[in-house]
Amino acid sequence: MTFTLATVNVNGLRAAARKGMGEWLASTAADVITLQEVRAPEELLADLMGEEWTIVGEASQLKGRAGVAIAARTALERIDLEGVRRGLPGLTADSHTGRWLEADLEDPLGDGTDLTVISCYMHSGNTEKPQTMTDKYEFLDVMLERLAQLRADGRHVALTGDINIAHTEWDIKNWKGNLKSAGFLPEERAYLDRLTTELDWVDVHRTVHGDGPGPYTWWSQRGKAFDNDAGWRIDYQLTTPQLAARATAAQVDRAPSYDTRWSDHAPLVITYA
Repeated sequence: MTFTLATVNVNGLRAAARKGMGEWLASTAADVITLQEVRAPEELLADLMGEEWTIVGEASQLKGRAGVAIAARTALERIDLEGVRRGLPGLTADSHTGRWLEADLEDPLGDGTDLTVISCYMHSGNTEKPQTMTDKYEFLDVMLERLAQLRADGRHVALTGDINIAHTEWDIKNWKGNLKSAGFLPEERAYLDRLTTELDWVDVHRTVHGDGPGPYTWWSQRGKAFDNDAGWRIDYQLTTPQLAARATAAQVDRAPSYDTRWSDHAPLVITYA
């Protein structure tokens, strides 16, 4: 039995659907997809994804901002709709809404263990706007607490999404030029250090791919970033060790050309067996 999990920041689900996301949906082997920056009310999500997918979401209280969702193939009936949890517990400010969604899947790997999938859209932050960095660090602090709670009963857990942090020099093409940029600050990267060392979570994409530059998942819309592959790896699947050990393949579904992109991010697709 295999289980394929994909995650992608769609940069507006309406726009992605208009630009050709449907072609990727028709071709992907993903059983479950987590989406970020949906920027659409939950009642529209099913229409935009199509009948083949059962989709749940959490919209932001700030209109036209953020928004996360989780979609599963309708035929698989894998999402426990009563087990969907919206929002990161303890964070109630409008700026934190539309950024965290949990869904439970019953024994997707056939090993007798249920899986909690999280779609997370981390604050991007801006060093020139201190409140945005305060929001980001607050979110990260509470996130680590929540992850510990979720794995306490022995379930598989997958934190997926746009974490908006490039962890190491391998995860950003122009790392020397971004040492003081939000998304590559030492204080931000330290959270991923702690998560993957002290707290024993696994960066599955990096583990499967091995050491070396990229593969990147986001490219600026400006200049020739995409054409030159001057990207950032900021989209992750961070999982409990038992789930990570079952990963057999990981790929970034990078568009063949700039004009065929339907988002500024590319889907990260990982298969577990």
